[in-house]
Amino acid sequence: MLKRLLNRSRALDRAKSETERYEISRELLEGADPKTRADMARREDVRPEVLYYLAGDDEAVVRLEIAGNAKTPAQANLLLASDRDDEVRCQLALKIGRLLPTLDCETQVVVRERTIEVLDILANDQLPKVRAILAEELKTCVAAPKSVILKLAQDIEAIVAAPILEYSPLLSDQDLLEIIAAGVAEGAMPAIARRRDLPAEVSDAVVASLEIPAIAALLANPSTQIREETLDMILDHAEDLECLHEPVVMRADLSVRAIKRIAGFVAASLVDILVSNNELPDDVEQDLKEAVRKRIAEAEAAPNDDDPGEVEAQRLSSLGKLDEEAITFALDANHAEFVIHGLALRSDIAPGTVRRIFAARNAKAITALAWKSNLSMRCALKMQNFARVPPKERVNARNGVHFALKPEDMEWQLSFFVG
Repeated sequence: MLKRLLNRSRALDRAKSETERYEISRELLEGADPKTRADMARREDVRPEVLYYLAGDDEAVVRLEIAGNAKTPAQANLLLASDRDDEVRCQLALKIGRLLPTLDCETQVVVRERTIEVLDILANDQLPKVRAILAEELKTCVAAPKSVILKLAQDIEAIVAAPILEYSPLLSDQDLLEIIAAGVAEGAMPAIARRRDLPAEVSDAVVASLEIPAIAALLANPSTQIREETLDMILDHAEDLECLHEPVVMRADLSVRAIKRIAGFVAASLVDILVSNNELPDDVEQDLKEAVRKRIAEAEAAPNDDDPGEVEAQRLSSLGKLDEEAITFALDANHAEFVIHGLALRSDIAPGTVRRIFAARNAKAITALAWKSNLSMRCALKMQNFARVPPKERVNARNGVHFALKPEDMEWQLSFFVG
């Protein structure tokens, strides 16, 4: 059947007008079964009129082959960009992203213009998977339209925005600053922090966001520039955030002042790495080691008397009365130790970790802690107030009562402090 169609399609070469060629194409394919049409759609030696006709086929399997065919005419790609089948649009996004860099701006002006139209449509597709495929293909492309790159970089889904934010050479430092100021997709800020040769101005903006995963990624990026005052801001929070200890120790551009400060709170094993990674004067090295020994000795000698707040939390827990009312009362009364140990008992998270979550003043992590403790969003708001989270950074309730974050997002937030 396919061979007969190919032989008969030679009549297309003798047709004198596009209309005549299209009509011949339609007549050739009307009686063919779906498999034959799909086989025809896959071929690259078929006339453009045939491929265009097949782009409107009723069978998704046929349109899927057309979407992946590099020889499909630009007008047919434009038709497929709004296809009702998700997989067809995904396949088209994959092809178009790879096709764009091969188009000659001078000799293929019309084709490029149509292709850019397709990109615009796909960049606005309702399905995140389509946009994510497009972003992955365009992340290093210098031929992509800047408007499309900016659109993808500002996408509300991290799987779309992150590849562009991390790799696109078309994003200027000013673009990045404006994107951060406008708000980055949740989970996408670390992508900016991982960019090569990130300037100090952008590093400042990343740190100002107070997103712990992004700050950790920034510290782990050897090519980023971090000002001394910005590093000081990081160190203000790093003592209570163990996930930042190793990244900050591994920085290669630390001043002696910063090294001394870091050595004051990281584990002894990390101090050894800190010393070995930096060429320090002998007296400074000895001072650091002595400070660590003193810190360990003080910790071992510290009294282990139970705080009254801890005792009361344990008592109520044993009676089954460590409920939301008890936690709320302690929050309102600013009974810190009761709050810390009460939440630790309800969430099964160590008291030290609960303390670090509050110290970080991370609204999302605090909200996640409330959820893990089986408390209400109303209590989560009180916990944010207890931690003195700035009002503009607080996570508010959805519809007045529900948690605004998804369970998997809250588990993800806690993962930076637990385990």
